[in-house]
Amino acid sequence: MRIAVTIFLTDETITPTRLARELEDRGFAGLFLPEHTHIPVERTTPYPAGGELPREYGRTLDPFVALGQAAAVTGRLGLGTGITLVAQHDPIVLAKQIATLDHLSGGRFTLGLGFGWNVEEAADHGVRWRTRRELVRDRMGLMRALWSEEPVAYEGEFGGVRASQAHPKPVRKARGPVVGPRTLVGGAAGPKLFAHISEYADGWLPIGGRGLSESLPLLRTAWAEAGRDPDALQIVPYAVHPTPGKLAHYAELGIEEIVVQLPPAGEAEVLKALDGLADCL
Repeated sequence: MRIAVTIFLTDETITPTRLARELEDRGFAGLFLPEHTHIPVERTTPYPAGGELPREYGRTLDPFVALGQAAAVTGRLGLGTGITLVAQHDPIVLAKQIATLDHLSGGRFTLGLGFGWNVEEAADHGVRWRTRRELVRDRMGLMRALWSEEPVAYEGEFGGVRASQAHPKPVRKARGPVVGPRTLVGGAAGPKLFAHISEYADGWLPIGGRGLSESLPLLRTAWAEAGRDPDALQIVPYAVHPTPGKLAHYAELGIEEIVVQLPPAGEAEVLKALDGLADCL
């Protein structure tokens, strides 16, 4: 099983370059980074995990800049976002950032995307909360047009783009309806999420990985009804705290890759956490 990691890299933690070198040297599969542009102080949206929002949420490094540093000091390590808040970006600029990172890293980028949980953060970006999922679908359609081999116009409910010269292109070739880098959608199980995954993604980033025995058959049904290749579906449990029993359960479900949660800490603590994961590799 391939083991990648995720961490809230901040101005107070281990640096992207130090961590990336260690991960590659130790044989980890990848590094995934989260995204928050800012956390409004006056916030009524509750922290999804309960309790006070951890300090690191308001101090995260920009994932694309940090992953660019990680790409520059490694040659094999996978690079991903977990997750990109697509609704909070200009899609033309985001498409260029993603394609550039994927091109410069030799096709190592995975776009993990999601719909967000912080209403106030999204509102500051002009996002209407009730339509954020449709907005993300629309922006993915626009980015797919820019990533296409030939100039393609796109006109959607929330915006469009003329047929354009837009290079570099992501390294991976189109596969079914998916154009661009490997794309995984995060979020809680349900018909709406599974429809998004089946429409424009390669698979699912289920946070924590609970309840997969019940939810995977439903996703596979939605995937098949969309005409997708059953063997192409990728399930990558995210922010996992691994145990031997959990890893064995994932293996029984046919899962080949997980993303383990690291502490948002300094170099010594993070390297100690990596030492503790040695038996998983």
